[in-house]
Amino acid sequence: MHIGLAVPQYGFSLPSGEIRAANAIEWAKRAETLGFDSVWLSDHFFYSFARYGAGDEPIAALEPETTLAAIAATTSRVRLGILVECATFRNPALVAKAAATTDQLSEGRVEVGLGAGWFEQEFGAFGYRFGTVGERFDALEDALAITSGLFGGVEPLTHAGRVWSVDDARLTPPPVQRPIPIWSGGKGGPRLLRAAARWASGWNTVWRMAPDAYADVVVAVRDACAAVERDPATFRLSLGFYGSIGRTEADAEAAFERARAAFPGDAMRDETWASWRADTLSGSIDQVRDRVDAFVSLGVTDVIVSPWALPFTIAEPEQVELFAEALVGR
Repeated sequence: MHIGLAVPQYGFSLPSGEIRAANAIEWAKRAETLGFDSVWLSDHFFYSFARYGAGDEPIAALEPETTLAAIAATTSRVRLGILVECATFRNPALVAKAAATTDQLSEGRVEVGLGAGWFEQEFGAFGYRFGTVGERFDALEDALAITSGLFGGVEPLTHAGRVWSVDDARLTPPPVQRPIPIWSGGKGGPRLLRAAARWASGWNTVWRMAPDAYADVVVAVRDACAAVERDPATFRLSLGFYGSIGRTEADAEAAFERARAAFPGDAMRDETWASWRADTLSGSIDQVRDRVDAFVSLGVTDVIVSPWALPFTIAEPEQVELFAEALVGR
């Protein structure tokens, strides 16, 4: 089991209400010191709390590829990734080139995540066509085909896609890793899982999931692998979790109540400790360990912790330290 940390990236990610690249770098270095296996960013031009019933003002966000390169140059051990880059925002050949360079900077520690995108407001604000779900999945499938081909050394690579195409593309200079691992991220519908099974190293989903519900999804993962004649044992499974942890369950519940009280809008108004604990990584140290063990038994290989009720947020550094104590090095 590999344990990762979602590092601060947004204007809401830290108690200061401000974000700088130095904050992400500082927390990546801290995660490395604490023993986490990986650190992760996400991909938005800006964020918004409108879907939580709060205002729709754009919230600051760090650009992930450049931030990841800075983290690569200032860490020495943790693996580095973005969950996930939107396949519509960048030509996947450019994604592959950037990843290859960052892989050199990090001496072979990069992982690439790709997804279809969902936040319509940022598409329009920055001049991208949102399109239909099917069109965004067309872009994702092209991106997976192109990046996996380039990373796998199928060069020169030609791919005639619906959205993205390349003609005799070469990845030179090459990355250190051959291939760089690729995660396909999303909720896990049939088309996504088929694409992931065909082209990716594994599939990631976030931020809430109960073991019973995930057991049903694992069946769909196996079916997707069978459809493309892939051994499911070669397919990695990654889960990102919100979480509230304490030395005792009472301490963890108190942390949850602080997160709930600070949450924007009214999305957590009816949330209870019982409902929160059911599908997040929450509880005492022993309860958190037991929950991770339940997912390991279902085949999960990677867990990424977002230790609050918002993604890529570190509101209380002690939460990070407790998650490290609970999970790192087991």
